[in-house]
Amino acid sequence: MTTPLTLDSAAKNCVWEKPSISRQDRAILNGHRSCIVWFTGLSGSGKSTLARRVEEVLFRKGIRTFVLDGDNVRHGLCSDLGFDAGSRKENIRRVAEVAKMMMESGIVVLTAFISPFAEERRLARTLVNEGDFFEIYCKASLAECEARDVKGFYKKARLGQIKNYTGINSPYEIPDNPDLILDTELEAVDVSVARIVEFLDEMALVCAQARLSTALPWSAQ
Repeated sequence: MTTPLTLDSAAKNCVWEKPSISRQDRAILNGHRSCIVWFTGLSGSGKSTLARRVEEVLFRKGIRTFVLDGDNVRHGLCSDLGFDAGSRKENIRRVAEVAKMMMESGIVVLTAFISPFAEERRLARTLVNEGDFFEIYCKASLAECEARDVKGFYKKARLGQIKNYTGINSPYEIPDNPDLILDTELEAVDVSVARIVEFLDEMALVCAQARLSTALPWSAQ
């Protein structure tokens, strides 16, 4: 188990409290291990749609899941943040910390955030052990995402009504080495969902208790 990940913490006089029930205990109880599945891509690239659809499939398999959605988080946990570079960084820091805690509780956490900056995605990955974080890049051109414009935000950004909108007047840094790339511009949703579930079955999830010792990043002793 990793120690708290936050860098440059101001909480100098706090001591990390070790839980009495471990993540491994929860994995054995659940019959599967936990992890973070991090969907990234432009607005309109299909992140939330895929995260929800994958969650439905995993739920039917008896796997405990939860989706952290970018817009939903902005209504509560991050309602005090704007969309400048500093606020975006803090938004992802908070989400990554929450995702880590939920993963430690035994849940497969699916996060759907633009998360435009490579450095913040890297920080999110480093909060947990290797093999606990899977970055999925939802690849779609800006032109395609603008054509979809389900929420009407691209149009507003083009008219200058929204500032710092990713892809228009704020950059999106394409992942250099994601764990999985989905061409959501060309690939049907059902095909992408099947690819994600297959990937997780192979890389992250184990339903047979006897295999937990080899699947989890710690000793089963």
